[in-house]
Amino acid sequence: MTRMTLYDLAGQNDDLRFSPYCWRVKMALLHKGLEVDSRPWRFTEKETIALSGQGKVPVLVDGAQIISDSWTIINYLDTAYSDKPLLFADQIAKEAAFNLKEWGDKTLLLPLLKITILDIYNAIHEKDKAYFRETREQRLGMSLESLCDRSDEAIASFRRLLEPVRKTLEWQPFLSGEQAAGADYILFGAFQWVHCVSAIQILAENDPVNIWCQRMRALFNGYGEKAKRAI
Repeated sequence: MTRMTLYDLAGQNDDLRFSPYCWRVKMALLHKGLEVDSRPWRFTEKETIALSGQGKVPVLVDGAQIISDSWTIINYLDTAYSDKPLLFADQIAKEAAFNLKEWGDKTLLLPLLKITILDIYNAIHEKDKAYFRETREQRLGMSLESLCDRSDEAIASFRRLLEPVRKTLEWQPFLSGEQAAGADYILFGAFQWVHCVSAIQILAENDPVNIWCQRMRALFNGYGEKAKRAI
């Protein structure tokens, strides 16, 4: 079988991989037990992934199949490799995971971006810095410095957003139940993003969400624990 290729956002060096969306896919691939060649990619290397018809990662190449968008890739893996451990046990689990993805993308990512934006800027490759600053400042309508808010209140406000997740993790070890699956990998990407680029403690030590993050990093022989960090 030809190994798949995953284009994965890299930072200052090739080993620093921090995209929350790419982390979703990497954890899903490990869950399925699928081998993949992970290729470092930078924001300004649009031509490298032009074959996907768009300009963002993750992009997965599996033979003649070229798939972009983390949710689309995860669903592709369950369909194309249904003989491997499933990411979604059934349609109900899939729909619940999609709802979690939508909630996380719309509720959690912007507060996390505000807290860590300068850490992200410092973590990216030099050739990406001008592009990153220009595109983010245009999109957000302010400078990176003005957007950044790592105050105690900003962190406390973010932690309050996690109450629905916290309640779930108080009575089961993973969002998917007794074992990690698609829903866990989708949300974990956001926390691993911060873990890779920042030293800020966005979660209290005794927070069930933090304990879950540690549990997630220990999966697959400590894959998340071994991730290169910018700090």
